[in-house]
Amino acid sequence: MARKVEGKVAENSIDTVISPITEDESLDRNGNPVIKARTGGWNSAVLLLVNYGLATLAFFGVGVNLVVFLRRVLHQETAVAANNISKWTGTVYIFSLIGAFLSDSYWGRYLTCTIFQIIYVVGLATLSLASWFLLVKPSGCGDGKVLCDPPSTSGTAIFYLSIYMIAFGNGGYQPSIATFGSDQFDEMDPAERHSKISFFSYFYFALNAGSLFSNTILVYFEDEGKWVIGFWVSTASAALALLFFLFGTPSYRYLKPSGNPLTRIAQVFVASLQKWEVEPPSKGEMLYEVEGNESTIAGSRKILHSDELRFLDKAATLTEEDYRENMENPWKLCTVTQVEEVKCVLKMLPIWLCTIIYSVVFTQMASLFVEQGTTMKTHVGSFHIPPASMSVFDILSVLAFIGIYRRIVVPVMRRLSGNPKGLTELQRMGVGLVIGMLAMVVAGVLEIERLKRVSVPNMPSSLSILWQIPQYALIGTSEVFMYVGQLEFFSGQAPDGVKSFGSSLCMASISLGNYVSIVLVTIITSVTATSQRPGWIPGNLNSGHLDRFYFLLAALSFIDFVAYVMCAMWYKGIKFAATEEDEENILNQV
Repeated sequence: MARKVEGKVAENSIDTVISPITEDESLDRNGNPVIKARTGGWNSAVLLLVNYGLATLAFFGVGVNLVVFLRRVLHQETAVAANNISKWTGTVYIFSLIGAFLSDSYWGRYLTCTIFQIIYVVGLATLSLASWFLLVKPSGCGDGKVLCDPPSTSGTAIFYLSIYMIAFGNGGYQPSIATFGSDQFDEMDPAERHSKISFFSYFYFALNAGSLFSNTILVYFEDEGKWVIGFWVSTASAALALLFFLFGTPSYRYLKPSGNPLTRIAQVFVASLQKWEVEPPSKGEMLYEVEGNESTIAGSRKILHSDELRFLDKAATLTEEDYRENMENPWKLCTVTQVEEVKCVLKMLPIWLCTIIYSVVFTQMASLFVEQGTTMKTHVGSFHIPPASMSVFDILSVLAFIGIYRRIVVPVMRRLSGNPKGLTELQRMGVGLVIGMLAMVVAGVLEIERLKRVSVPNMPSSLSILWQIPQYALIGTSEVFMYVGQLEFFSGQAPDGVKSFGSSLCMASISLGNYVSIVLVTIITSVTATSQRPGWIPGNLNSGHLDRFYFLLAALSFIDFVAYVMCAMWYKGIKFAATEEDEENILNQV
């Protein structure tokens, strides 16, 4: 049913009566209420999925073989190259917090995506030029046969400048594009709400579909020393992605930024501390909240009071002083919605912290899995398999299992559990942790078998690299549970004013996972290496015990899983006041 349009009038008042407008306060590009038939929906979402797939193709076109580039072109040692990849990948995702902050607070999703994509394209073009003119000398070097000249200081400096521009651009863009895509569906409309939930599975599908080309065609070209061609293809793909994104500008739905969330969070803590001796009322209805359907936070629905973290309720507790000041000082009195926004963020943090160890497991695929592959038999007949291209089995596993999950697992679990989603987001993330742990066990067992088949210390094992397929496939399966579940969980549980922040938590988990991996590799290398033995992860893996490192990660994953189950059992989901009566919009709990 159409509702009355207030404020600015849409372009055609007749169409406004016939075609309902959205109920989620989204606007068109001119700031008018959005007519559903003209904007958003799957038409806009598909365009954004294509944009994301192309941008991902560009990113993995650089990232998937970067560890090999560092070793062959920049002449770095194995452990140094692995740590540099972890630092770079971690930086990519830590920059997602900056993009999320700007998106939620000031720029909005569309402008944030546009600016960071431009930075991304410039970084890729700079990397391509630096490789062409300064680094890949002689042409075609770095193929494992022809040695590259030692890199110049200027070439190395421009290389690092370019890859960190890529990190900044891609990192700032990712959380905003995920949230902007889900913004194209009206959560108040039951049909569009279902599509909004489905969007995140397709979003992750687009990520892996985009990386499939990078992990097959581009990685092969780069492994053969055609680095410049590979980097230019990535640049062209990112530029095309930007054009697709801009093409959809007239049909997108836009939500206003909600202002600086850090200020709102600080106000809640300051107000709570000032009222430290005040006892909050036992009933949430007695706490302060503004009248009407709208909250004081721009573009945010009201949130119902929750019983957790009750010390923060002091900030919304009315005192005589608040009445004297006419309840106008936000540093002394906050609304229930503002308090609950802080509670939601704090309640999500333990769950988020428990996902970091999984990201440590995941990041091995881009570093130590590749290094392990280089020490195995990489030829099937006369065909050479680039070690970095083995990640294609991770991608194929993700693409296949997304379909299996939605068409087989969900219907089966729906009948068994009675939950329309089959498994809750928290349950899916727990399953992802367990499968990730199994992947490390399989990788460790493979390494033991690989070492048994080393006949010459400095030569690859006779064990075929195809034996890595199970560990890559298990990582891919775990991603469908963990990362898709994370995207849905953090985006769904985040209050309206910090939606991009919710999406960025998934990326930030990957970031910290990379940094923790760096610390672990550094500690293990220094502790296990002595003058008599090379340690677990030496430059020549045939002399080490990479299997023990994999088993260590499996043990840490088990401990992390136990902590995660405890946190998930404690967690209680967010409840929006506007949908109090609608069970489908009260997010599931464990």
